[in-house]
Amino acid sequence: MKEITPADLRQWLSEERDFMLVDVREPFERESFHIGGLHIRLGDIILRKEELRKDIPVVVYCAKGIRSSIVIQRLEQFGFDNLYNLSGGMSAWKKTEA
Repeated sequence: MKEITPADLRQWLSEERDFMLVDVREPFERESFHIGGLHIRLGDIILRKEELRKDIPVVVYCAKGIRSSIVIQRLEQFGFDNLYNLSGGMSAWKKTEA
């Protein structure tokens, strides 16, 4: 499974690189803090997989990187090979804020 660190993701954002962000947390988690992107709960990801791009990198994030890794494992069964797990999730992201 491909991973991306919070520092590398910040770099991608600053470079305005072409990629997609997907938040797989619950709505209440997203309401308190998020870094943008499409919001699809873990439980809905297979039903909504058509909303995900296959032609650019897709960074999947959650609170700690566990649910996002589950999502990636599930989606790889449907031919997705462009997925990146945000290492440590939002927890790591907040720790690396400037």
